[in-house]
Amino acid sequence: MNNNVFQNISKIIERDSKATTYKYALLRGVIDIIQDNSPYIKISKSRVYFPTGLMIEKWMLYYYPILESSINIPQINGEANLAFGVQLKKIINEYKITGGFSAFYNDLKNKGIPKSLQTDFLELIKKLKVTITGMPMKYIGRSISNDYYSIFQFESNIVKKNTVEIDLEFLINNSGSFSIPFEYYEAFNILGSFIGGQDSILFKWAEFSVNASGRNLSIATVVNEVLKSPITEREIRASKKFYKHILEKENFVECVWTGEKITSYDVDHIIPFSVWKNNDLWNLLPSRPKTNNHKRDKIPSRDLIEERKELILHYWELINKNQSQRFQKEIRVALLGNNPSAGWQEVAIKQLQSSCEYLITNRGYEEWNI
Repeated sequence: MNNNVFQNISKIIERDSKATTYKYALLRGVIDIIQDNSPYIKISKSRVYFPTGLMIEKWMLYYYPILESSINIPQINGEANLAFGVQLKKIINEYKITGGFSAFYNDLKNKGIPKSLQTDFLELIKKLKVTITGMPMKYIGRSISNDYYSIFQFESNIVKKNTVEIDLEFLINNSGSFSIPFEYYEAFNILGSFIGGQDSILFKWAEFSVNASGRNLSIATVVNEVLKSPITEREIRASKKFYKHILEKENFVECVWTGEKITSYDVDHIIPFSVWKNNDLWNLLPSRPKTNNHKRDKIPSRDLIEERKELILHYWELINKNQSQRFQKEIRVALLGNNPSAGWQEVAIKQLQSSCEYLITNRGYEEWNI
């Protein structure tokens, strides 16, 4: 199996558009269909084909409980609504008095959608189909290719079959098909449940704890506790305040990424906190606010670190001078290891470059250059 496929999947998860949850729903959907070992899956030459109706079914199952929930669970940035939100909420409201989510799925799978709801349901699946094929299928893979539909391809072919009921079989026969390259199918087939989370170590850990508690705990509760970081917002603010106190003694401050003299600045994490929960002093550097906002969760490239090395080292030595014990302990663990302390600057820079390159190449995070 081509290792590039795994790297590409990682890049898609990390780099492709994060404006909505559509990308995650599409990836989760194709993984779930593969894990279901659907008999509708067809392999032809170098691509694997799936009924789009099965993906529409998955999206209804994913988004129904989210939109039904009394808790607001945002699925799109800003104030915009899901493209199919109005249509799905209409179905949700209509099923409230007849059994809710379970009754809806029972109708879809077995009994067929009641005639009184068929017009609204057909409008929903039409909207879902347009959304799925016109948005995530079109844009997924743009982080690794400039082409649209570079991984997912949609075909509007319809299987002509007489179906009395409007049900799942109707969806499968009347929504066309989509395909992915065989190597992606193979990767999802082997590692899909880990990517989707059902077989991930974290999920299995939480599941074990729930069962061991006699099911008095929920998986959500356990996961929330297991994921807690020892570094709190208070500690981040304290480190940044300390750093600014050191900088106030300087005649002027330069943006570490542009070299510009600045009077106002952000204290930026070189490796973003969202990527690596690291609040070490060596990982904090002054940056022009506009530049920091542009960088966001991106990872500095090897070349950029080399280009800005002199200023990075200037700040490191400044911190080392003012807070030597903490700085040396933190940088030894994170960047120096067992290397001798003499000449630590060059060793630390090279390890920083190596760590950033690993995050970009192997983990799929977006590379950043000025």
